[in-house]
Amino acid sequence: MTSSTSNSNNNTLGGPSLMETLFQRTVDDLIKGIRLHNPGSAQSSFISKSLDEIRREIKSTDLATKSIAVNKLTYLHSLHNIDISFAAFHAVELTSSPIFNFKKIGYLAASLSFSPSTDVILLLTNQLRKDLTSANVHDVSLALECISAICTVDIARDLTPDVFNLMTSSKNIVKKKAIACLLKVFSQFPDAVRVCFKRLVENLEKNDDQMLAATVGVFCELCSKEPRAYLPLAPELYRILVECRNNWVLIKVLKIFEKLAKLEPRLAKKVVEPICDVMKRSEAKSLVFECVRTIVSSFYEYEFAVKLAVGKIREFLLESDLNLRYLGLQGLLIVGQHHLWAVLENKEIVIKSLSDVDRNIKVEALRLVMSMVSEDNVVEICRVLIGYALKSDPEFCNEILRSMLLTCSSNVYEIVNDFDWYVSLLGEMSRIPHCQNGEEIEYQLIDIGMRVKDVRPELVRVGRDLLIDPALLGNPFIHRILSAAAWVSGEYVRFSRNPSEIMEALLQPRTNLLPPSIRAVYIHSAFKVLSFCLGTFLLPNKDANSSFSNLVDMDPGFTYSESEQEFTETEHGANSSSLHKKDMFTRESIVNLLTLVITSLSPLADSHDVEIQERVRNLLGLALLAQQEISCHHEQKEKRVDWVDLKTYILIRLVNDALSEEFGPISSSAQDRVPVPDGLVLEENLSKLDSICADVQLPISEKFSLVRPTYLPTDGDSLSSRQNEDESETSAAESTSLLAEHRKRHGLFYLPSDNNKNASTSFPPANDPDHIDKDVEDLVKLTEESLVLKRKPNQARPRPVVVKLDEGDRHPTIAVKKIESNDDLISGAVRDVLLGNEPLSQSNQLGKPSGRKKGKAHAKVDQGSELKDNTENSETGNSGKRRSKHRSHGKEKKHSDSGNNVEGREENGKEKSGGRHGRHKAKQSGGGIDVVDQKQVIPDFLL
Repeated sequence: MTSSTSNSNNNTLGGPSLMETLFQRTVDDLIKGIRLHNPGSAQSSFISKSLDEIRREIKSTDLATKSIAVNKLTYLHSLHNIDISFAAFHAVELTSSPIFNFKKIGYLAASLSFSPSTDVILLLTNQLRKDLTSANVHDVSLALECISAICTVDIARDLTPDVFNLMTSSKNIVKKKAIACLLKVFSQFPDAVRVCFKRLVENLEKNDDQMLAATVGVFCELCSKEPRAYLPLAPELYRILVECRNNWVLIKVLKIFEKLAKLEPRLAKKVVEPICDVMKRSEAKSLVFECVRTIVSSFYEYEFAVKLAVGKIREFLLESDLNLRYLGLQGLLIVGQHHLWAVLENKEIVIKSLSDVDRNIKVEALRLVMSMVSEDNVVEICRVLIGYALKSDPEFCNEILRSMLLTCSSNVYEIVNDFDWYVSLLGEMSRIPHCQNGEEIEYQLIDIGMRVKDVRPELVRVGRDLLIDPALLGNPFIHRILSAAAWVSGEYVRFSRNPSEIMEALLQPRTNLLPPSIRAVYIHSAFKVLSFCLGTFLLPNKDANSSFSNLVDMDPGFTYSESEQEFTETEHGANSSSLHKKDMFTRESIVNLLTLVITSLSPLADSHDVEIQERVRNLLGLALLAQQEISCHHEQKEKRVDWVDLKTYILIRLVNDALSEEFGPISSSAQDRVPVPDGLVLEENLSKLDSICADVQLPISEKFSLVRPTYLPTDGDSLSSRQNEDESETSAAESTSLLAEHRKRHGLFYLPSDNNKNASTSFPPANDPDHIDKDVEDLVKLTEESLVLKRKPNQARPRPVVVKLDEGDRHPTIAVKKIESNDDLISGAVRDVLLGNEPLSQSNQLGKPSGRKKGKAHAKVDQGSELKDNTENSETGNSGKRRSKHRSHGKEKKHSDSGNNVEGREENGKEKSGGRHGRHKAKQSGGGIDVVDQKQVIPDFLL
């Protein structure tokens, strides 16, 4: 009994029993078990049981059992994102094992799961140092790989001397991994640059391709952050470009020269010919494309190089490999920014690529086509692209629509001259079955209505066509568009030919398919339409239509009859100029309209949604009051004094006055221009807001909000541009037939149909089927015309005024205070090393001797550009602050024997990195003449 109890206690304290260890599941068993269970609850249950087993196994004193448990945890963490932080100490324990397999599992678990916040990461530092100094190459490799994955500031600071020593190892695999590890060490501990950088530069002269690839790879990553600091390395990189035959090394060198050429224009003159030679002789497609990309992005001023690159691009475009064709289109897109003739030469291939089977190729071709759009061909190109959208799959269809919307709206619709056409195009986009760009179309419909006054009549017509189509209400992707259509129809209802028809569309039965936030906009727009109709019927002619009063305000010389005549001629044509807009509203039509409102909205008076309930009750209150008073005074309808005495008359007058103010765009910086009142204390901390608004519950449903609302001076809506248009009647025939069908089905909810002619547009539909068959030929012709310099054609009518406040920037940039980053510190340290300002000794940098004398740097790096030997540097300005902050032991000031202090001059602004590279003092030993620090340039022999 005693022995049994003792064994039981040992099992409890020491981990699983011998039987459990013998039958322990391996990683293969775990994988098979997971695959046998279907994804879902069964698989989750199996993983939970496996985790419980692993937790018991990991406590075992047997390292074999522990290693298997940790190995299974790494698999679960990698593929199923299981948190394994509880096993951090056990991973550290395995790294100290002398058995390589156990050590490998421990380092793998640490590399995958450790983070700077892991508590036991400090316990790993000593083990890493031991393995870095090990005679076993594989142990050293494991330690270097782990440092590259989980390096922290403390690890980088403590292990920099060891990594530095490994850079001169006789074993290439260790040396290569030590060089690659420096990138992570530099990012965490910038002062390591002062110790390791020169030895890193020495490896650029090695003939070993592996060493060269690792070194150039490190410089490529460093150069992507701050390329200016690496300009002195151009001679060595040039030598590699000319002599090296390793494709991957050359690709990295080309990426570096792409960055450096933008900073030093003289460099391009020397480098462009070797790049062309590499492009001619190489058969590797990856290297050829990198040469092409470097030339078209950084050396586009050299015509002979660009022609050679364009020829290579055409070869890519004619390849059967989809990947190469994609790269060809990408290169053509880059070169087209500076040389449009290159796109013109390959336009047929680009247009045919719109119908390619690969989506990525189609997207690149679309980007090329949209880059050629101008104000002269935007109408025709958009028409052809709409045809492509109708024939494409839903994903690419929306890509086409998105590109058209972004291109046409760029810089406040700069390329759009005919806004009537563009508004009708937005309506066509809304009716495409796969359209999922409702949010952007909604924004543009409202934005155009507020910015361009001349387009408001056409905007109301397009909104009316969308609202009266019951089939659109069942498509959730265009609910936002219907919301915008309802808003513009209510806001600019005075431009409608038949406001009663808009009211019917806003209150049709299928609107119950809309979400509450959209339906609230419908009801609010119905309130505006009813106010306008009652105002037109009840108020005097001068107040009935705000357009009349606006025209009078614009020109005080106008009489009311003149402005009324102009409005009626514009709205109804010259033949019906004597017809007043008020005549379309009789007592019977108003009573029918009120009945429709009351009948449709009465069931919604007790809606659970607050927004709907509030708007419905406001509208019902107005309708019931007007119905009661108009019915009681129908016998006195010809006595205007009686109408003036009605409560409805007074209420409608007040409502119309409130709605007469126009919405307009608002500047994104408008809030900054509002002065803060004296005595107002603004709390930076809003923690008190919770206690103040504790009882206030914000509504969950999405609320409709206008985009940048503000008030603009009411200068009237220009209607003269539409005087002589003889609009057709066929564009709205389909939507009218749908409405007629609904009238038959739901006669109670509709007014009697009248024979008023529907508005139509004189512009052809964007997806005219007669033109779809010759899309490719038309688009090729259009793109060719767009690339030929030609004078701007005379417009049939002037472009309407577009209100611009902030150049259409919907997302203004916010000035952020620049914070000194590690990348800037690395660049500063690199500058000091290359300019000869390195510290006196490594031990002063790291607080401990490195154990090996640092090799002498080769003079080739700074040939022709290094400072004179007798130039002395003293720590002043920002440079002294940086050194005192990032060194453990400050460097003593140097004083010349002559005692003459030489004032430094501030370096050129182009050579400073964030203003942190301060002033240097230099003195010439001969005659004490002040010497200005030289600018970092490419050595003269290269230029």
